[in-house]
Amino acid sequence: MNERELRELPRDESLRLLASVAMGRVVFTLHALPAIRPVNHILDDGDIIIRTHLGAAITSAADGDGTVVAYEADAIDPHDHLGWSVIVLGTARLVRDQGEIERYTSMLRPWVFGNMDHVIRIHPEVVTGFRLMSFSEPVAFTER
Repeated sequence: MNERELRELPRDESLRLLASVAMGRVVFTLHALPAIRPVNHILDDGDIIIRTHLGAAITSAADGDGTVVAYEADAIDPHDHLGWSVIVLGTARLVRDQGEIERYTSMLRPWVFGNMDHVIRIHPEVVTGFRLMSFSEPVAFTER
């Protein structure tokens, strides 16, 4: 097995990688316990946008002043085990502006059947990204 190393990524590269995939996991609090839901997303002006429905636990949590959440997405190759992972901490709030809701409804198609008539915006406050890559020995330079 090849040696691997974990390298931390800068914020801009982490957000670029997050925008390159369509699915992630939102982590929030439900009845004082952690809850995780897989969702599809888009990035818009640096914010993570997801759609949900009225009865979804994350919808109630994001109502009012919003709620602190974590959002995670990754792309790890199942064969060589190389890839990346991005974790975002931020506040999730329901989008209330009807024009924005219509815009996001046309931009983001939910992967599940049903009336996904609510839009949630997650504003990233802390962005942490890591790339799992093959370890490469430093090149030894010899004087001539």
